[in-house]
Amino acid sequence: MSNNLIKCEALSVHFGKRRVLHDITMSVDVGEIVTVIGPNGSGKTTLFKALIGAIKPSVGALIKAPNLKIGYVPQKLHIDETLPMTVKRFMNLPGGHSVNKVAKALEYAGIPSLDKQQVMDLSGGQFQRVLLARALLGSPNLLLLDEATQGLDHRGAADFYRQIAEVRDRLGCGIVMISHELHVVMRRTDRVICLNGHICCQGEPEAVGESPEYRTLFGLDKDEAALYLHQNHHHSESKRSSADRAGDVQHVR
Repeated sequence: MSNNLIKCEALSVHFGKRRVLHDITMSVDVGEIVTVIGPNGSGKTTLFKALIGAIKPSVGALIKAPNLKIGYVPQKLHIDETLPMTVKRFMNLPGGHSVNKVAKALEYAGIPSLDKQQVMDLSGGQFQRVLLARALLGSPNLLLLDEATQGLDHRGAADFYRQIAEVRDRLGCGIVMISHELHVVMRRTDRVICLNGHICCQGEPEAVGESPEYRTLFGLDKDEAALYLHQNHHHSESKRSSADRAGDVQHVR
């Protein structure tokens, strides 16, 4: 029996005559964290919109599990700064959530004591966790995060991704994250998809980071890529040779 929560088969998206995505074949399984990386204009957000159902593929198929529930954490959310609103009230918009459900979502997001805090007084990292908590209110089994750490410093981003891994471990949901930088998320992801209009390569984080497709896409030489990976290497992982990891990368021409 398949563990796929969602699957793209040869999916393409066109805006008029402009082709944004081409021949995307990928899947996300139960309990898997997948990170989609790529430069600006590579089609990452368009892929998310297709997964959510906001954009209909021009070609190909999008297959969803019958019980699929998607939670979405946006890159940014603008709120009127003159509007007084506590986190608890913000969590209840537009209403209908029990006190226990809101409390549980805030706990899973790592901010159980912020319910009485004014939204406008939150730090950037705290507000992103509130958005994560809101996404968890619907008990999703697939969570999508669209560059949710943009604007956070390195420490804040690392803490946020650590919380995401805890959410996966506690809820068993699948997670897809968009990021610009592999070295920031590599400790907290199972598989990386390198996107530039099509899937250039995919596989384990270190294997993708050492691939020529990744280095070419981000304009890194071999030494720069190695430095990024070394600085963020998860030392508890088994040590395998570069040749072994290279075999884990799926290259797409």
